[in-house]
Amino acid sequence: MDTQSIKLDLIQWLTELKDAEVLKQVQLIKENEDWWNQISDQEKEAIDYGLKELEEGKGIPHNVVMEETRKKYGL
Repeated sequence: MDTQSIKLDLIQWLTELKDAEVLKQVQLIKENEDWWNQISDQEKEAIDYGLKELEEGKGIPHNVVMEETRKKYGL
């Protein structure tokens, strides 16, 4: 089934659907689009780079950064 056929099938199904809970779930899916698809390629590359550094043991744990920041700025 091609994309257009799937869309038409879903439209038909939704127009006939009477179950409010299923409709709410479909609406939630629509509203909760994956944030990954909404960020720029540059942001994705930065995230991937950070994850790679963490995998290689190059990252600094959040609590260490926060502790150093508090000491540095007297917080």
